[in-house]
Amino acid sequence: MSTASDLPVEGEGSPRLALLLAMAMFVLVIDTSLMNVSISAVIKDLHTTASGVQSAIALEALVSAAFILTSSKLGDLMGRRRAYVIGLLAYAVGAVAMTLAQNLNTIIIFWAIIGGLGASLLLPAMQSLIHGNFTGSAQRRAYALVGASAAIAAAVGPLLGGFLTTYLSWRVGFGLEALIILVVLAQIRLVKDVPYTGSRRIDLVGSVLSIVGMGGVVLGILVWQEGGQYVGLIMGLGAAALAAFAYWLVSRKRQGKPTLLDPDLFKHLNFRIGISQQMLQQITLGGAMIVLPLFLQMTLEYNAMEAGLSLAPLSLSMFGMAMLAGRKAGKWRPAQIVLGGFALSAIGMGSIIPLVPRVDSGWYLVIPLIVAGCGLGMLVSQLNDFTLAPISEERVSEAAGVNSAAGSFGLSFGLAVAGGVMLWALALSFTHQAEASAVIPPAQQQQISAEMEHDAEVMSNTQLQQQITGEPKAVQAEVLAINNHARNLSLQIALLIPALASLLGLANSFRMLRLPDITPAADIDGVGLG
Repeated sequence: MSTASDLPVEGEGSPRLALLLAMAMFVLVIDTSLMNVSISAVIKDLHTTASGVQSAIALEALVSAAFILTSSKLGDLMGRRRAYVIGLLAYAVGAVAMTLAQNLNTIIIFWAIIGGLGASLLLPAMQSLIHGNFTGSAQRRAYALVGASAAIAAAVGPLLGGFLTTYLSWRVGFGLEALIILVVLAQIRLVKDVPYTGSRRIDLVGSVLSIVGMGGVVLGILVWQEGGQYVGLIMGLGAAALAAFAYWLVSRKRQGKPTLLDPDLFKHLNFRIGISQQMLQQITLGGAMIVLPLFLQMTLEYNAMEAGLSLAPLSLSMFGMAMLAGRKAGKWRPAQIVLGGFALSAIGMGSIIPLVPRVDSGWYLVIPLIVAGCGLGMLVSQLNDFTLAPISEERVSEAAGVNSAAGSFGLSFGLAVAGGVMLWALALSFTHQAEASAVIPPAQQQQISAEMEHDAEVMSNTQLQQQITGEPKAVQAEVLAINNHARNLSLQIALLIPALASLLGLANSFRMLRLPDITPAADIDGVGLG
């Protein structure tokens, strides 16, 4: 590790350098919030669909998750500073593309895929650069500032995105992202590269298996929700690749050959349980953040600002509780706080389910969202330290990368599964009600059934009304009533995904309670940036 004497004066404790790194993290975190609260505006502007936009959101998280382990190794080989620059440039390409996009394909290629690859390079490179450009108290302050930047971005993202989308344009937020990245890159001379001293041999097979494994499982779900074919084959290939990846790592380790990650990390029970809890927390968050914006914008027909304000209780309470629980844990064990966090999250998410078809205002969601947000905030405050506590100093960076990959995979999985279940339930319910209707003519029933089988879509009543204007009044009223019921039922069923993930996390927390508390073997402040 670099010492204070061989670091440049500006680099060691430079507030400007720490601020620039925090700005990069702010962009990284706020990006998805901008998309979530502007779904309806993007749909209208690009003449696309809600399922298409939500697929792009899930794909961006998936690409980041699938490539983060491989990108971390590539960053080691090409240089962390170079990886940081390339990651920022890729993210800037995605942001600029969003400001200019005229169709969904542009968003998928440039924002979801190229931007996702940029994120997979940025997270591990940023962690290494903070560790190598700061020492002692300056390093802790830098980690704290970057971590606080991420938390603030998560908290204010819905509000900022809603404001910009409603009063300016959804494109403005992404343009500001590109501007911030430009400012950060203009000061790249402040960043000193961190030399890599480990093995330079690449575990190419392990890299491919990890990408195919994580990518295949979630991609299969996305193909399913878009009505594609070979869903079972894609998901089966992903599951088989994950199993082969685990076998490959163990086999290579026994032969003394380089591996993408050290399988011995998983010998620690705390680490295994912590990783699983991290995934369940992110599945909860991902499921909620795809369903709730759709409910607010499609059922209540809120604009982006109203949706952002309605989601603020979740993000702000999550931020506040994370800060409070991190500093005021007192006599409570980490496992007890995690148990309470999953319990509150399950209660909050579960409480929203019966409200969906019965409320006409986001105000009814305030208390459930605060309860869920407090629960998620408690998890954020503890899971990183619990997971990494048994890991030694020389391996904590690698373990943090695995932790980040697990979280990103959980987020993409939650987004994809909740979205897929929602569209499946919508198609099933809409078709069943249409076929049972005495008002809709048989020919139109068959047409509806065929369309819903291949192209189910969450729509507001206003959007649907524009498509059936030429139909008789009685048929219009019947179709709108069916849409209202089927849409809300599908949203309720989709909300079961984050609620069930929280319940699984709650059950897993009892295993945590039986484990002894471990004093961290290394300084892990800030290593869980992803």
